[in-house]
Amino acid sequence: MLNNRIVITLSLVCVFFSNLASAQVQDTLLKPIDTVKATPIKAVPMDTVRKKADTVKYVNPGKVAGRKAVFKSMLIPGWGQLYNNQLLKDKLNAKGEKTGHFWQKTYTLGKVGLIYGGFGALTLSYIESRKNYKIFLTEAQNRAFNNAQTDPALKRDLNTELSRYDDTNVLNAQAIYKRNGQIVIFSYFALYGAQIIDAYVAARLNFFDVDDKLSFNVSPTLINNPNAMYGFNNAPALKLSIKF
Repeated sequence: MLNNRIVITLSLVCVFFSNLASAQVQDTLLKPIDTVKATPIKAVPMDTVRKKADTVKYVNPGKVAGRKAVFKSMLIPGWGQLYNNQLLKDKLNAKGEKTGHFWQKTYTLGKVGLIYGGFGALTLSYIESRKNYKIFLTEAQNRAFNNAQTDPALKRDLNTELSRYDDTNVLNAQAIYKRNGQIVIFSYFALYGAQIIDAYVAARLNFFDVDDKLSFNVSPTLINNPNAMYGFNNAPALKLSIKF
């Protein structure tokens, strides 16, 4: 009887400890799940994405070269043309071409020579126009002064070389030379602007990719003309085919 009680008691103790160990194992397994918390995903604002995208921009080399050519030409006429010559030289060197350097340099120096030759011719023309304008202006003033004086001792000496011109011709010549001087000044600005435009266009064209495969073909063909007379609906024409 005593042995049965001992066995029952030991059995109850074993069941109690086994249940206690099972509860501890379950708590141990559940704790990591409780401690692991889900990290919320933060939404990135679209403005931030756009700003990052805007930071990487395409730089047009032709546009940059055009601005540099304009700036150089504005400072010193002809400098933009020399800058474009250097750009083309670098481009030819990158392709391994050497034959075009001489002709390109000759062409560029020819343009620079025309620019300064034009400025020189305009300067000479302006000096000549101002000189003749002052001559005829002085003659016109002297004639007007002499016509207003009755005392011969007060009259001024006239230009003997202009004695063949009457008063109207002297005034007309004065106006013509004055207008010529104004045209020369306008031509200065026109030539200055033209060389800036030339430098800009040449700089942009240096970066245009012209493929050798670009070609066109013109051939005769017939087109349908519903308004043709005498029942001839087909009319002769030219067909232009462009391949690129």
